Amino acid sequence: MNYPVDQMDRKILRALQLDASLSQRDLADKVGMSQSACWRRLKALRDSGVINGQTIRIDPQRVGLGLTVFVMVRTKHHSSDWLRLFRQKISAIPNVIDFYRIAGEYDYMFKVMAKDMNDFDRVYQLIIAKVDLDAVTSYITMEAIADQKDLPI
Repeated sequence: MNYPVDQMDRKILRALQLDASLSQRDLADKVGMSQSACWRRLKALRDSGVINGQTIRIDPQRVGLGLTVFVMVRTKHHSSDWLRLFRQKISAIPNVIDFYRIAGEYDYMFKVMAKDMNDFDRVYQLIIAKVDLDAVTSYITMEAIADQKDLPI
């Protein structure tokens, strides 16, 4: 169910996407509201699930995760039991940071962050050992041009 986000909510969300560490006072000043009115809107955005957490962005290179790989998977299996097991096993691999069911030639896509090719090979071996798959293709990135962009709200 969609939450009715108005222009003031959008201002709040844009400000928080740029800097989620803003104090309530600074956020209110930035969007041109009183602190109490801003707090009520922020609470409503959280309660409705529009805001569902608060995180920081980490530079993967600086923490030794310099290799990004997109893994495409095709499967012959589509039963609910197989899907539950597949989701559980792949989601349990820490290096898989994004995981999607997709339409097209492949059925699933994951984003894997690894130290290097040897580390990715270790992750790849985990992926193919977890469940029966029809095809697995990996695309190694050379450069992140637009990564972790803010939502266009």
